[in-house]
Amino acid sequence: MNPLFHFRPLVLTALTVVLLSACSSSVRAPAPVEDRSPMGRTSTSANNPVTSTSVDASKPMPGSENAGKPGYHTVQRGETLTRIGLDNGQGWRDLARWNQLSNPDVIEVGQVLRVSPPGAAVETPGVVVRPIAQTNASASSVSPPKPEPAPSANQPSGNDEGLGFIWPANGALIAGFDEAKNKGLDIAGKAGDAIVASADGQVVYAGAGLRGYGNLIILKHNNTFLTAYAHNQALLVKEDQKVRKGQKIAEMGKSDADRVKLHFEVRRQGKPVDPAKLLPAR
Repeated sequence: MNPLFHFRPLVLTALTVVLLSACSSSVRAPAPVEDRSPMGRTSTSANNPVTSTSVDASKPMPGSENAGKPGYHTVQRGETLTRIGLDNGQGWRDLARWNQLSNPDVIEVGQVLRVSPPGAAVETPGVVVRPIAQTNASASSVSPPKPEPAPSANQPSGNDEGLGFIWPANGALIAGFDEAKNKGLDIAGKAGDAIVASADGQVVYAGAGLRGYGNLIILKHNNTFLTAYAHNQALLVKEDQKVRKGQKIAEMGKSDADRVKLHFEVRRQGKPVDPAKLLPAR
């Protein structure tokens, strides 16, 4: 018998051991996942909400010295710059400028933002300013105030600061204002129906980044009032554009809604108010 016949299995076995050793030496343990977010903070873009409250307690957040002061807002989980602006009656671009954000698309949980214009007088909740008592001489020279005429049936009953709001769409009203459940009016219509500006103003937001509103337009009319137009199928204006009362700004749709409709909000200093009290009767 050929002696190589007995030697060949030994050679194959030795080669197998060598190959297995080489393979095992080339396989490394998986590298650990490293969190490279700065100081463990979680950031958010103007349209993407904050999803974590993880912060480094050893380092104060930007603006923390203003926490709790009138005219400032502490960023909470789930908020966006657009949402903060809407809830405080401001455009997100103004917030970015007032707070000198190096990246206007990024905010952080716990960060304190200025939400009123620099130098503007801000009312402090619970503080009542009382007029100074007049002397008899000055009081006698002041005429009593004249009563304001009551609004007619075709005029709105609320104080709109002379803006003269008009209805933004011609459809039937399908849902009224409810501060807890519906922060505006829902107006029915057909896809493509015209949506018009309720008053003169400037576009401070046009996009689809605010959850629950679909394609949304926000107009700023003055330092008091904003209006919002939601669920559109098409937006016809751009941010920073000035618009006139009655100008077509969008087409009615059902984006992020269960049916074709316009959801219309009026915000007074960021707080939702009943638009029906500011619109003419129809």
